[in-house]
Amino acid sequence: MPRLSRSDRLSERWGGPQGRPQGRPPGLRGSPWTRQASEARRRLLALVAALLVVQLIAPAQEEQPTFKSEVKVVNVLATVRNKKGAFVSDLGKDDFSVLENGRPQTIRYFSRQSDLPLTIGLMIDTSMSQKRVMEAERIASYTFLEQVLREKKDQVFIMQFDLSPILRQELTSSFLKLSDALQRVDTPNMNDLHSQTGGGTMLYDAMLKASKEIMATQTGRKALIVLSDGVDTGSEASVMDAIAAALKADTLIYSILFSDEGFYGAFGGGDGRGVLARMARETGGGFFEVSKKQSLDAIFAQLQEELRSQYNIGYVSDQPVSISEFRKIQLTTRQKGLTVQARGRYWAQR
Repeated sequence: MPRLSRSDRLSERWGGPQGRPQGRPPGLRGSPWTRQASEARRRLLALVAALLVVQLIAPAQEEQPTFKSEVKVVNVLATVRNKKGAFVSDLGKDDFSVLENGRPQTIRYFSRQSDLPLTIGLMIDTSMSQKRVMEAERIASYTFLEQVLREKKDQVFIMQFDLSPILRQELTSSFLKLSDALQRVDTPNMNDLHSQTGGGTMLYDAMLKASKEIMATQTGRKALIVLSDGVDTGSEASVMDAIAAALKADTLIYSILFSDEGFYGAFGGGDGRGVLARMARETGGGFFEVSKKQSLDAIFAQLQEELRSQYNIGYVSDQPVSISEFRKIQLTTRQKGLTVQARGRYWAQR
C-alpha cells in the first residue's frame, strides 16, 4: 500500500479530493492563517455591500433638486437715467440700496439684463375710438416686433380688447405667427356692435386676464405693452385690480397713449392719460404719448432700448412672510443725480 502524504491523509479524512470539507482539520482550527482568511472575506463582503448601496442610492440623489430650501427671492427690475434722461447701464451691485417697508435689505443677486429672455404681451385697444389710428398701430407693431423679438429666445402674445378681451396669438417666438395675428387685429364689425351689451372698451379686464392667465405662469423678465387711449367703458375689474394683478405676476406695464383727437370731440369722453400713467408708474414700467413731436415708431425704439437696459436686483426679505400682503420697496442709487424707475411694492405670498 503506497504511503500517503500528510495533505492526502487530511484530504481523505475531511471529505476527499472531490468532496467538500465537513469542518476544519483539528490541526488548523484557530490558526493565524484561518483568522486572516476569515477577516479578508468579511472585509470583501462589507466592500461589496457598500458598493451595492451606493449604486442603489446614487440615482435617487441625482433626481433631487439642488436647492431644497424655500427661500423667496424678491426680484426688482429697474431702469436708471441720468439728469439728461439717458440710460445708465454700467452700475454695479454696490451702487444700489433697497428698503422694504423702510428696513434696509441686503442685495444678494444682481445682473444687467441686456441679454436675458423677454416675455411680452402686446395689448391693443380695438374699440371704435381707435379705428382711425388702427393701421398706424399695426404697422408700428410689426416694426417693433421685428426689431425686438429674438426667435427661440423671447416670447410674445397678442391680445386685443374692445367688447371683450380676445387672445389673437398665444405665446410664441415666431415672427411669422405674430405677423399673421396682427393682420386679424381689428375694430368690431357692425354685427358685433348690434349685439353689444354693456361697455365697449374692456381695458382693465384685459390687463387682469393677461396677468393672471398668462404672465403669472412665466418666469424672468415680463412686460405688458398697452396701446390705448386709456378710456375704459364696461370692465368688471377696476384699475386697482389690473395693477394688483400685474404686481402679483411680477410684470411691468408700459403704457402708450395713442388716441384719435377727433373722436371724443364728437361723442364726448374721458381722459385716459392719468390711468395709463398710473398703471406704468406703480408697476415699474414707463408711460409714453404719441404726438406730433413723438411718433409711435420713435416710442417703440425707446421702449426697445429700455427693455435692454434694465438691472435685475434680488434680495431675501429679513421679515418672514406670516400673512400674504403687499410690501413697499424703495430702490435708490448711492450716486446722486440719477433717477431709478422700478416698482414701489411687491406681493409677499405666504
